[in-house]
Amino acid sequence: MFRDRIDAAEQLAQALAAWRGQDPLVLAIPRGAVPMGAVIAQQLAGDLDLVLVRKLHAPGAPEVAVGAIDEAGWVYVAPHAAAMRATPAYLDTQVQEQLQELARRRALYTPNRPAMAAAGRVVIVVDDGLATGATMIAALHALRQRAPARLVCAVPVASAQAVALVKAHADEVVCLQVPRGFRAVGQFYAAFPQLEDEEVIAALRGAAQSVDPGSGRG
Repeated sequence: MFRDRIDAAEQLAQALAAWRGQDPLVLAIPRGAVPMGAVIAQQLAGDLDLVLVRKLHAPGAPEVAVGAIDEAGWVYVAPHAAAMRATPAYLDTQVQEQLQELARRRALYTPNRPAMAAAGRVVIVVDDGLATGATMIAALHALRQRAPARLVCAVPVASAQAVALVKAHADEVVCLQVPRGFRAVGQFYAAFPQLEDEEVIAALRGAAQSVDPGSGRG
């Protein structure tokens, strides 16, 4: 059990300590993982940026992912999608809705600046947990196209099924806990509030201000 996302991030940073001083690029999946990414980037002396992906919600169960999509429109469909009645027509509707949300978030979170360079760098993709693994798979796919030297998935907690799926898409998976009886990510946090857009923007702004202007990073 983690006290909150910051507690989880501090523990993850310890597990990722080998990358400190290696100029890692820490990419957080909004919204929940952004404050976590800020902690990890600071402790590893790396850069913080976002990777924007969205889960495709299951019919009648929006908290469950039946797939995910990245900003380029690449779609991952989970193995259990058909069993949850996610028809091709339903998925097409979800894709269009989530592409609109991705565009909204990009314009709001990082206006007028390009994504930080990932080519040739250690890239660490952070989320607050993996239930199905769908959004992480979409994130890792998006980052693989940007030619990182090493692609790392870093999460505090995940289901065994999610870890198995994600391993095929990352060079390394760092997961602190893979508990039995996994039902939802939030059950492993004492405090697990939903974050708002303003908190994401504040975390990004704080991370940018913490970078020493003379360091050459950023």
